[in-house]
Amino acid sequence: MPDRPISVILVDDHALFREGVLAILSTVDDIDVVAEAVDADAAIVAVTEHRPDVVLMDVRLGETNGIEATEACLAAHPDAAVVMVTMMDDPETVFAAMCAGARGYLVKGADRITMLTAIRAAARGEVLFSSGVAGRVLDFFRLDADAARRARPFPELTDREYEILTCIADGSTNDQVAHQLALSAKTVANNLSRVFTKLQVTDRAQAIVRAHRAGIGNEPRRTT
Repeated sequence: MPDRPISVILVDDHALFREGVLAILSTVDDIDVVAEAVDADAAIVAVTEHRPDVVLMDVRLGETNGIEATEACLAAHPDAAVVMVTMMDDPETVFAAMCAGARGYLVKGADRITMLTAIRAAARGEVLFSSGVAGRVLDFFRLDADAARRARPFPELTDREYEILTCIADGSTNDQVAHQLALSAKTVANNLSRVFTKLQVTDRAQAIVRAHRAGIGNEPRRTT
């Protein structure tokens, strides 16, 4: 973060919201709003001219939305940190913003401390979500992970158990699995025991056979 005040550009098409944010930021000495913009085109011009540390960007900006504007602003000034400030908190919009290069995401109505913290964090190169958004993102990841688990063979296995089964199906010993996954030998053995129970097999060989039949691991070549 620079020794000088953090330079900020505020991009929002609602004058009342911009005035409210300006009132908040004017109460601190380490943040300086260097320009305002009401749409994407004006934002790109302002970012190109002022090369700010942080851009506070609304998602809804008219013909060109804030996500597209974020990509364009970062193309003009890659060192800028964009923080989305919007009423939209659905996971799809959050992920689209992150993919566009945004480093933070705040829901309008966030308190003064949250906004100041987000700006300072973005200037340091960190990523910050407001609490409600963070919870939605985590829920989305959980749902996505659950869907991936159901789509793979043996969905009853945990991620760790499936990982260990894959290793032994590739021919690794317990010690080798422990080394590969940075686990203790006891942890590997305990997980493998649970794999046997869930797959309803009695030993390692049967587990490997079931894994190979499900397309997991590399079957050893037969010699003649």
